[in-house]
Amino acid sequence: MNILMFMWRDIKNPSSGGAGRTTHELCKRWTRKGHHVTIFTSSFRNGKDYEVVDGYEIIRKGSLLFHYYYAYLYYKKYFKGKYHVVIDQINTIPYFTPFYVKEIPLIAYIHQLCREIWFYEMPLPVSLLGYLLEPFYLKLYKKYPTLTVSESTKQDLLSLSFSKVSVIPNAIDFEPLVTVPKKEEEPTIIFVGRLTKSKRPHHLIKTIYLLKNDMPNIKLWIIGEGYFKKQLMHMAKKFNLENNVMFFGWLSPVKKIELLQRAHCICVSSVREGWGLIVSEANAVGTPAIVYDVPGLRDSVQNGFNGLVTAENTPQALAETVIKFFNDKEMMSSLSENALCNSRNFNWDYSAEEFINFFDQNSINR
Repeated sequence: MNILMFMWRDIKNPSSGGAGRTTHELCKRWTRKGHHVTIFTSSFRNGKDYEVVDGYEIIRKGSLLFHYYYAYLYYKKYFKGKYHVVIDQINTIPYFTPFYVKEIPLIAYIHQLCREIWFYEMPLPVSLLGYLLEPFYLKLYKKYPTLTVSESTKQDLLSLSFSKVSVIPNAIDFEPLVTVPKKEEEPTIIFVGRLTKSKRPHHLIKTIYLLKNDMPNIKLWIIGEGYFKKQLMHMAKKFNLENNVMFFGWLSPVKKIELLQRAHCICVSSVREGWGLIVSEANAVGTPAIVYDVPGLRDSVQNGFNGLVTAENTPQALAETVIKFFNDKEMMSSLSENALCNSRNFNWDYSAEEFINFFDQNSINR
């Protein structure tokens, strides 16, 4: 089968996140099964216009904003008639493929809706405009077969009158540990992700500030980069948390996993997620998650099993949940064991095969 996918950032893009990694794991497995896969995506500084990564093609053309226009041009000039299916992977803005992909099956692949994220990441009036327009442009896809990664996003789409939504979960790209490893001597929380307002890492710094009197030796490890980093560092200094909060920047996958397994828990305070892939990765090294009760995170964390979900999405509630976690050694041990067990349910080979089954179910000719 010849598969064409439009997506905004591929795995090599420095700003790529969970969606880029998910796509990479799927595409390389489809290629191994004999399928021909092409990704059309945006360019980035020092990125090649064309390259083959683990057997699948990547074509890059145009900036993050203008590559949507090039997607249309390239489809009309180069892609049309050469593929069996088009996957429109929607991250914030779709490719409006229903207007020009007419002769072959089209699939929408939506990790999450933006909704509140608009107001965290964009200024007025752009944020308000995006928030109001999002339901309307997504409804262009409501009659097409649609894939997502969590039940939360599925319900969001069903509320927009989508009728053909299936869930195929994300997975992890390494083998889970056999046993829970030794953790740090001092209570240690870890955050991993882009340092942006919608990820709300500042809530974790406020949480550490609230906990410092009761837990003076508590540590927060922050892994990641982003435009919000300077403000976060200033905030940590303002609250006299230089000895409690450590910024590691971007780390290699090996170093990231090493720190994940040494931390007692990972905290995720995002406005919303598609799934929260980092939760599954942390679970795979015996590290449970403490998360906000938001779409995606309430799917990846089963409250009281592989982690804890806060009662409210505030630093105060997060601090109370962290204290509850560290004060109950039996619960800490149980959550860590369950996290490790839970991570074994997520396998990229299974997810990649489920995609192909989805193609078959929707009568996509090979």
